[in-house]
Amino acid sequence: MDEALSLLRQDKWRVIDQSALGPEFHALQSFGTDDTLCESVGKGESPATARAWVHHDTVVLGIQDTRLPYLEGGLDYLERQGYKYIVRNSGGLAVVLDEGVLNLSLVLPEKEKAIDINRGYDAMWLLVKELFADFNKSIEAKEIAASYCPGSYDLSIGGKKFAGISQRRLKKGVAVQIYLCVSGKGSQRAELIRGFYERAINGERTKFTYPKVQPEVMASLSELFGVDLTIQEVMLRLLTFLQANSNELTSGFLNGDELELFDHYYQRVIERNEKFLE
Repeated sequence: MDEALSLLRQDKWRVIDQSALGPEFHALQSFGTDDTLCESVGKGESPATARAWVHHDTVVLGIQDTRLPYLEGGLDYLERQGYKYIVRNSGGLAVVLDEGVLNLSLVLPEKEKAIDINRGYDAMWLLVKELFADFNKSIEAKEIAASYCPGSYDLSIGGKKFAGISQRRLKKGVAVQIYLCVSGKGSQRAELIRGFYERAINGERTKFTYPKVQPEVMASLSELFGVDLTIQEVMLRLLTFLQANSNELTSGFLNGDELELFDHYYQRVIERNEKFLE
């Protein structure tokens, strides 16, 4: 864990807080932004960056989800439930984003030594444990097979998953990304994804194994801690941690050079979505 901790300790941390931009902030912009940051941070033109973001009523699909036999039926169901959908450019399967889910990207430079994949995951796991240490709950990193988007670094308390971690690597930059179900009901989010898969598979055998989602294995941090936790409170915890683990903490949005890069990467994300959802 010492190597993971060294990733969290940076001479300078920049924070980009997009957690309160509202329903018009589209998820495609987020994935274009992380690619932009990977390049600028990877080249050493920008410091290590923590970006926080919230999207309203959006299901983010993985590439394997676009190969479901009755995908259109699943997508129609999501629309009827009031959800938008996109395909992301990092790994994994379908996840739910809404106003109770905080997404966090830690964008780090690969300098003389590459950042091992597990080290990146461990750093995010360690960060989450530190943010909520005062609740005295054991946070495990292991696969919760009956959750949506199961993976070996699912974060759970008492067998109930509240977060999933993925990574995006580009141009010597690494974005370690997590969704944290902060408030609301984890089981309701899981029920939505279960309904999506039921309609998109429709009883047909598939080469790829999609999760058989059981809503009772998912929860929010508010449910698990027995308190009404808010996105703003988690952001304050994050800022306090970054302040303590850097010599300088700055905040802002993309700079001029990054805005030019963003146009390029955002267009790429749009084209990629059109390709997978045409």
